[in-house]
Amino acid sequence: MDKPLPDDLASELVYENTIHESLGIRAIEVTADRVVLEMDVTPTVHQPMGLLHGGASAVIAESAASMGSFMNCVPGVEFAVGVDLNITHLRGKRSGMVTATARPIRKGRTVHVWNIDIVGEDGKQVAVARCTLAVRKTAEPAS
Repeated sequence: MDKPLPDDLASELVYENTIHESLGIRAIEVTADRVVLEMDVTPTVHQPMGLLHGGASAVIAESAASMGSFMNCVPGVEFAVGVDLNITHLRGKRSGMVTATARPIRKGRTVHVWNIDIVGEDGKQVAVARCTLAVRKTAEPAS
């Protein structure tokens, strides 16, 4: 059964003072079935050899999956947290931009699994990832 989602749920996502702001990750599309994020490849996200750091690729991949899962949670009742991320780096990138596109494989009651493709502006695949998230109930306030 699909969960009702407010049209403006994506507006609840916070970007300021987060790793997204630090790495320059921008949300292009955030829906319950597809998330697209972009990030410029600059020295801010390089490893010492001047290539896109695999950790930065992992951040944008897990962020895309997490945002998608968030869009499938009942606001104020559930939240999703990443429990596993597998990423394969396919090609190095020194400059330009990468786009991460996440699509769900499964959106279960307690587990979500997302595939994430990371491509350069030329359309060539830079990395591919799979992220598993646990859906949890928001804690009840203490009485």
